[in-house]
Amino acid sequence: MPGFLTTHVLDTARGCPAAGLRITLYRITGTTREEIAEKVTNADGRTDGPILPEETFATGIYELVFAAGDYLRGQGIDAVEPLFLDDVPIRFGMSAQDHYHVPLLLSPYGYGTYRGS
Repeated sequence: MPGFLTTHVLDTARGCPAAGLRITLYRITGTTREEIAEKVTNADGRTDGPILPEETFATGIYELVFAAGDYLRGQGIDAVEPLFLDDVPIRFGMSAQDHYHVPLLLSPYGYGTYRGS
């Protein structure tokens, strides 16, 4: 099975998908960080397709950066600047041709992630 990467963002403070959140994907090689994709979540908190599709999949180290601060400000979060969370980076490895799913559970004061299915 060819490999690919998907993501999903849930706003746990509001109990709904995080629509309109920008996500950037980087490939990490040594000390080099190369941007390879940027997407925005849809009404379901997902991107409209894999953030890393089968045709560009390669094993290695990657980083998803979720623009949480921009999203939270857009939701009218009444917080003192700077926000506690701004960009949320998640660095992870993909070592096999497989479906990798890296979701983000987000609130103004914390987040969680895991390898989903």
